[in-house]
Amino acid sequence: MWGDNIPLDRLKEKMTRENLWIYILSLLREGPKYPYELDSLIEKRFGWRPAKVTSYIVLRSLRSKGLVKMTKRRGESGRMRDYFEITDAGKEMLEKGLEFIKQTYEKLSGKSIC
Repeated sequence: MWGDNIPLDRLKEKMTRENLWIYILSLLREGPKYPYELDSLIEKRFGWRPAKVTSYIVLRSLRSKGLVKMTKRRGESGRMRDYFEITDAGKEMLEKGLEFIKQTYEKLSGKSIC
């Protein structure tokens, strides 16, 4: 049968790597970012680091759905970079995702989040 941590490990995997989009949109709500910067911020703020190529794949998907847009800008180093920023549709999707998480927590815990 399952080891002691397997259910929790699976939950963590589903809530992090398999839902990277919500972490990305959350960070982009604060302002435009480039992909490598997003990876570093996810590690710093949320305590895990997505695979480098995974962020690019998720950003491409979010862009194709109109949830983020990309612009080329000169970064602090002087290099041209692809910067991503959240769109209004992305903000709406993020709020829906956060509301779903809140409702799920409240149902599971029996506690209301204000």
